[in-house]
Amino acid sequence: MQYLLLCCFDEERWANLPESRRDEIMRQYGAWKQEITQSGQYRAGAKLQPTSSATTIRARHGKPTLTDGPFAETKEQLGGYHLIECQDLDEALAVARRIPTLDAGGVIEVRPLDPTM
Repeated sequence: MQYLLLCCFDEERWANLPESRRDEIMRQYGAWKQEITQSGQYRAGAKLQPTSSATTIRARHGKPTLTDGPFAETKEQLGGYHLIECQDLDEALAVARRIPTLDAGGVIEVRPLDPTM
């Protein structure tokens, strides 16, 4: 079964981490990704640009309206994602628990993909 790991972090908090800490987290991320790639669990993933680069589309009165920035005002912003293949939710959670940003205040949402789509 495939799971999407949605990686969220407070962008301001990330920016305020010392550069050496951010570099260490990204090195750990590289090792984590290599590990799950070698295990055959990794399918895809990407780091996203900051929310300031986002454009949101909404329908208003039946017409699309564009707005700069993210749709929702939240404490954590979506910073990236990983698509993984696992036997079950427990295995997906075990993979997600090893994501390095957790120890620095990150949040990971683990969601199974709908196989009917």
